[in-house]
Amino acid sequence: MSKQSLPITPIQACTAAPLVREPLTPAAAVELASVFRALSDPVRLQLLSSIASRAGQEACVCDISAGVEVSQPTISHHLRVLREAGLLESERRASWVYYRIVPEAMARISRILDAHTTGTDAAVPA
Repeated sequence: MSKQSLPITPIQACTAAPLVREPLTPAAAVELASVFRALSDPVRLQLLSSIASRAGQEACVCDISAGVEVSQPTISHHLRVLREAGLLESERRASWVYYRIVPEAMARISRILDAHTTGTDAAVPA
């Protein structure tokens, strides 16, 4: 049996595709990773969705805890994580705490995740 030699093709040079937007800076990647860590828990996603689904994207903690199968201290912990990630703001009104979505934070996440976004604002954390 004879060995057949395969044709040798010249090595093609790697040509970089042009940038259509600025990639994440190291600092922006660290900040965004902390936001995604906050969103990586199903209970936190459920709580955030519950708040975002309400009129004015604001809800009392008593309203958003309904239907969530964890204790009140655990809900408070998850809401604190979302607040520390900059996704929620809170305000005490009498004996209740109200939480609201931070629109700028949600818009920043949307810009990062949108593959069709152009411009440099997607790489700069707010």
